[in-house]
Amino acid sequence: MTEPVVGELVDQETVASRVESGAAPDWVGDHWRTFRDGLLGERNDSPFPCFFGAESVANGDPLYTAVPSMTDKDALLDLGRTLLEYLDSYEAHSDRASLVTFFRPPTEPLSEAAYHRSLWHVLQFLHVHDPEPWPADIPTDPDDPYWEFSFGGEPMFPTCRAPFYDDRMSRYCPVGLEITFQPRALFENLDVTADQPAGQHAREVIQDRLEDYDGVCPHADLGDWGADGDREWVQYMLSSDDSAMPDECPITVTREHPKSDALLGAGRGRAAASDD
Repeated sequence: MTEPVVGELVDQETVASRVESGAAPDWVGDHWRTFRDGLLGERNDSPFPCFFGAESVANGDPLYTAVPSMTDKDALLDLGRTLLEYLDSYEAHSDRASLVTFFRPPTEPLSEAAYHRSLWHVLQFLHVHDPEPWPADIPTDPDDPYWEFSFGGEPMFPTCRAPFYDDRMSRYCPVGLEITFQPRALFENLDVTADQPAGQHAREVIQDRLEDYDGVCPHADLGDWGADGDREWVQYMLSSDDSAMPDECPITVTREHPKSDALLGAGRGRAAASDD
């Protein structure tokens, strides 16, 4: 893969080489370096808590894209096209190929509440322009323990890093918003869902590493998909200040699609994009 990073789907080697050569924008380079160093480095003599994520980066498994705005329609449509292309190709690339998405940082620092709004604006935009029906077996109510964000017909876990985390450094990104999209099928293929012994063991290890790495107790909102009392949406961007967290999930989901024809037929061909 030799395409530009912004607005395109690229592999890890391409991101690294374009950053090193200066061909990628500075903000993409800043994102890449802090992401790489965060997942491959240590803190408090402890490795990054999610050993699957750390191993995947060490092996060059993830795919990447960069989005030049958290609000611009054309930028978010490009993200939708990239996400569809990713869903169509990630299994052939690697069984641990999540999609790491770097967003251009805002011109002025944002509050924690503003980052929560930005995340849900992006996810709502993707849902509205989703060319595929909402999966029949996934509830549309985010207050259902079996709800999970879905796009392109695929349930997925979008986990975020952002600048407002003062103590939970496992979620800290000093540059701006970062979303890693992980299809549920990826976890199922690795047999690390919560209903599998390997998944239960993985969660125990990650929880232990989290406390060591962050130096604080694991966040109270962390839980398992489908477990009574646990909710998926609150885990996408964990709160640092409870007052900044939405009281309820700020997304409206309906099964009727398509709501927009902007991404119909997308995901196989790619629109031209610039690294500017």
